[in-house]
Amino acid sequence: MSLNENRPAGLLAIDREMARQHADALASFEAAQEMAGKAAASLGKTGRMLLLGMGGSHAVNRAVEPLYRALGIDAIAIPLSEQLGQPLPLEGRTVFVTSQSGESAEVIRWFDETGGTADTFGLTLEGGSFLARTAPSMIGVGGTELAFAATRSLMVTLGLHLAVFAALGDDVSEALAALNNPEEPEIDAALAALGGVATVVTSGRRLQGVAEVLALGLTELSRLPCFSLEGGQLRHGPMEMLGEHIGVVLFRDAHATADLVTAMARSVAETGAPVVLFDASGQEAMAGAVTISFKPATGLAAIFAMLPAAQRLMIAFANERVDNAGTPVRSTKITRSE
Repeated sequence: MSLNENRPAGLLAIDREMARQHADALASFEAAQEMAGKAAASLGKTGRMLLLGMGGSHAVNRAVEPLYRALGIDAIAIPLSEQLGQPLPLEGRTVFVTSQSGESAEVIRWFDETGGTADTFGLTLEGGSFLARTAPSMIGVGGTELAFAATRSLMVTLGLHLAVFAALGDDVSEALAALNNPEEPEIDAALAALGGVATVVTSGRRLQGVAEVLALGLTELSRLPCFSLEGGQLRHGPMEMLGEHIGVVLFRDAHATADLVTAMARSVAETGAPVVLFDASGQEAMAGAVTISFKPATGLAAIFAMLPAAQRLMIAFANERVDNAGTPVRSTKITRSE
């Protein structure tokens, strides 16, 4: 990215985070081996998993949720605020509590009210945080993320999960290759396609969690009400909103659900809505959509490939619409109140 005197300070801070996110994710994977082994042993014992987090942490949980299920683990990701108000039983579950800062209000209250369990593990970027002091935790390398919208923290947390997948016996070689050899596709055509939209809707199937990550970042940085709907949910009624002023960003990987994403892209294009397709399926580019192509991949390999490009798109989109993009006006980096 071009760092120049006209770039908002908030985006410069994000640029600095993103410049090191691949290296920090790889280092986090290596550093988390021992604790990841303990978490994997717990999952082997319980076979059931509850992923708790807020904001970007919850979006990461949503991204990995189907990947744990693919390994035969009964995994469910819900917001920590929902668990506080309408709790799922903790008995017989391995609990992952994720918080970039380790200091969020909901994290503190959850431990105050439950005390945690013997099978509770933390994932955080801050080794001195409340979460790291309270539960056995995997600590991301590189320290606290300073920029407002989550970028590096997402990649680092995914690197911690990668260590757990490796400890569970999953083949993580393609995911490591994606981190070691980042793809940097052009996003200019996608940015131009979204140039006239009033909002963006993101959607996926197996990659729905990544779609939710992007929608959150778009909203935080552009201050437009961007949001995400899982592919089937978008099909069931909300397509009534589509038209030339509603941009749609879809995620497709080399998975059995790829054809459903393709069908959605065609349907969206027929409405006149601009369509951007992040594509690691290996299928041909689709007429009527701006396709950002990656090597065929699925799972964390696809996520590690696509997420940085999606981050670049959200930043450029916001920079076209907000003078001081990246500087929050109604939020704080660490949310200390409910």
